[in-house]
Amino acid sequence: MVYKMLVLNIDGTLLQDNGRINKMTREAIDFAQSKDIKVILATSKNFPAAKRVAKTLKVDNHIVSHQGGYIAKELNKPVYVNRIHEKITSEITTFLESFSCQIKLVHEQFSLGNKVKLPENILAKVVFQRTSRFSYSEQYVDHLSEKLQEEPVSPPKIEAIFENKGNLSDAKKAIEEMYDEVICIEVGDKRLDIVAAGVSKLNGVKYLCEQYGIKRDEVVAIGAGIDDLPLVQWAGLGVAMGNAPAIVRSEANWNTRTNNDNGVAYMVKEHFRKQYKLEFLKKINVLK
Repeated sequence: MVYKMLVLNIDGTLLQDNGRINKMTREAIDFAQSKDIKVILATSKNFPAAKRVAKTLKVDNHIVSHQGGYIAKELNKPVYVNRIHEKITSEITTFLESFSCQIKLVHEQFSLGNKVKLPENILAKVVFQRTSRFSYSEQYVDHLSEKLQEEPVSPPKIEAIFENKGNLSDAKKAIEEMYDEVICIEVGDKRLDIVAAGVSKLNGVKYLCEQYGIKRDEVVAIGAGIDDLPLVQWAGLGVAMGNAPAIVRSEANWNTRTNNDNGVAYMVKEHFRKQYKLEFLKKINVLK
């Protein structure tokens, strides 16, 4: 099979646990792009954070960010954006404040969150992503719902990190029963991403495939999170990182090594080593 697109999650896939990208991973992405393969980042991260990763990797394609709610090459020039209405954002925020949880309204230009005391092992995942204060503002307020009454926000994504799985399940069930306009995506045992109905990494990748004229069986997708599962199941070659949850690894076509053991580099070298450049295959009429 000749592959034309490589879709990559960021956290737990491209990034090691220390938040860095290994040199071997960067070289593997260069190698894939040298074969004329479109490398697409599909992530729950905000667009500016994802764009920084793309620049590090020298990838200049559209980015599927905010769980698929914001697709763009450059900030303020999205080819697709689907926001949560400001009224629903306000209502869901008020509801989430009844739980002990970190709430973040993740806009493409800023994030707005509540000040809350949670165990350090939970909060560590919230502040893990360092952002430049010059490029992306992160503001925390005492009463988020009151702030929204003064300044309404319509973000592509709402993020909530709970103290325990039980609270997450209760909140997810209630939100899904109250609103048809949004869907809830579990990112882990304690984190819930809320996006507009119809939004997902998978739908974002499908949108780009239509734009580029790339078929499903020509797509390789590598993921590490439970939110990557639909994409891994759909892709022509779905790949799970060694650090992915068991359900993702069991549903993947191929399992690679962990993010700390250069799993992306290992997979790319194994599967793309023998593939000729797409431009060459077109010249010899193997590809149309």
